[in-house]
Amino acid sequence: MISWYATQSRDLPWRAPDRTPWGVLVSEIMLQQTPVARVEPVWHQWMQRWPEPANLAKEEPGEAIRAWGRLGYPRRALRLHAAAQTIVDRHRGIVPSSYDELIDLPGIGEYTAAAVASFAFGQRHAVLDTNVRRVLVRAVGGEQYPPNAATVAERRLAEQLLPEEGAPLWSVAVMELGALVCTARSPRCAVCPVATTCAWRLEGFPEYDGPPRRGQAWAGTDRQVRGRLMAVLREDQGPVPKARLDAAWADSVQRERALDGLVADGLVEPLDDARYRLPGRSG
Repeated sequence: MISWYATQSRDLPWRAPDRTPWGVLVSEIMLQQTPVARVEPVWHQWMQRWPEPANLAKEEPGEAIRAWGRLGYPRRALRLHAAAQTIVDRHRGIVPSSYDELIDLPGIGEYTAAAVASFAFGQRHAVLDTNVRRVLVRAVGGEQYPPNAATVAERRLAEQLLPEEGAPLWSVAVMELGALVCTARSPRCAVCPVATTCAWRLEGFPEYDGPPRRGQAWAGTDRQVRGRLMAVLREDQGPVPKARLDAAWADSVQRERALDGLVADGLVEPLDDARYRLPGRSG
């Protein structure tokens, strides 16, 4: 696996020798549910503008959302901003290295804490993202897809497979294999470095028979409406009249529902004069 990674992996900036823990943290948040091709240019822009947590912490939260652009799920931008503020307030502006301190940051879950501790600080943690879970359930479990949510058994298996030495390299190699070869819909088994021992392949590629796997619908959904409204707010540096938001989506019931959701999520601030803006500083 590691030999395969040495020759076949992608040259990504957050894997470069001069990467910083902050750069790794930003990449891990951006890459959640978003393809590398969309993340990379935004990551470069973000790191040029805010190379350290303190640079971002000085900005209003709305600026983080504006710079997030069209990556989707903009609450992640708010979480990164909150994490930057906490890093400044509690850790003197330095990304903490321990898993326990990382997971204590706002918006940082088990996966992200393990990934940053592993990839930024070289520690031994099981990094269990969607790609890793798919590789392990196929290569070891003999099944096409993992369960919808990670199980205790999956975590135990991932920890058992971690080598004592070189665990971060192993983790990123498995992750890369899932992204490039052992993909969800069109696995390239002919070039897989573990094909000869893959349980799923040896058992004849049995098809998934678990609960229905839901696709991510977009057209006509509240998510699309939210995206339209956020696009209007990102375009302007100041508050936006309600009429401009109304023009972004014809269905008034769905539009108001989406707008209420954005306000409830802290992504939009209503003002007293029927205008709306991206969030500013609290207090």
